[in-house]
Amino acid sequence: MRTADFLYSLPPDLVAQQPAPKRDESRLMVLRRPGGSVEHRKFRDVLDHVRAGDVLVLNDSQVIRARLRGRNKKTAGEFEILLLEEVGVNDWWVMLRPGKRAHAQTQIAFQDRHEKITEVGATVIETNTEGHRRLQFTGTHNIVNELERLGEIPLPPYIKRTDASADQVDAERYQTVYANTAGSVAAPTAGLHFTLQLLKEVRAREVQICHVTLHVGLGTFAPVKADNLADHVMHEERYSVDEEIAHAVNAAKNEGRRIIAIGTTSMRVLESAADPVTGKLHPGSGRTKIFIHPPYCFKIADALLTNFHLPCSTLLMLVSAFAAPGESRGRELILSAYAEAIRERYRFFSYGDAMLIV
Repeated sequence: MRTADFLYSLPPDLVAQQPAPKRDESRLMVLRRPGGSVEHRKFRDVLDHVRAGDVLVLNDSQVIRARLRGRNKKTAGEFEILLLEEVGVNDWWVMLRPGKRAHAQTQIAFQDRHEKITEVGATVIETNTEGHRRLQFTGTHNIVNELERLGEIPLPPYIKRTDASADQVDAERYQTVYANTAGSVAAPTAGLHFTLQLLKEVRAREVQICHVTLHVGLGTFAPVKADNLADHVMHEERYSVDEEIAHAVNAAKNEGRRIIAIGTTSMRVLESAADPVTGKLHPGSGRTKIFIHPPYCFKIADALLTNFHLPCSTLLMLVSAFAAPGESRGRELILSAYAEAIRERYRFFSYGDAMLIV
């Protein structure tokens, strides 16, 4: 398939710039795969679509304050730094702008959120083929411990902020209520709609809730640049599945109970850790570059809760694959549903509304 097959036109005013007033007051489109029919509901109505015995799989990765600002110690030129992946303590791969000014041995002094230069610094020690820089941090025992003081919430580029006071709102709302394992630079956005009370009500319906971890990387926002999907190189992300969770999922599958993936990141964990022959979910941790696009046969999940995704993104391709497993027509089903969402003025992307595919 071609990347251009997943292009659609979205009015700019439908890109959600703010979260819904309350998490569970977002809208919910329910897409039924057999006939492609859709229903328009409120997110709280997800309770009507779960039943006793279901297993919800949520990604508990926590978004870190990954965006830092600093100055070149020699020229005082400004840098914006986005932490990408920890190599070791005070040793990180980052995206750094402007990159052309960050050659090897460039020294950076970091600012706090009030633009005051701090004692924390870093030296550029390496550049990779993607143009990312490797930084060695100094002036702190561990840069992770300084992020609350120095870092900003790494909102995606399509969310614009001009008022610094919005940072506290984003710090709360660009994070799931069950986030527990720090490491993401982007939120697993399908989970943003849940409140603790709603999760309590889900459990009261004898639905089991399981947590896996996938640390969402910057590549989640990256469009597919290759003309043909077969030529796309997927970004890599770290994941883990506890033995207890794997046992619960496998037991549910053996008993014919439904597995509902909450978000594309949870789906990526399930498919990455699934045995390619038996479909059994294996516990453990690792790194995944799995690229799910039509046609694809899913091994674990029976339903998917997700948001509305960017044109030509790998996430749009994944939900298209899930809309018609093993076939190519899922693209048409999803783009048709998106067209209706646009007509109905749904809100799109990270802070937008949700879709349940059953």
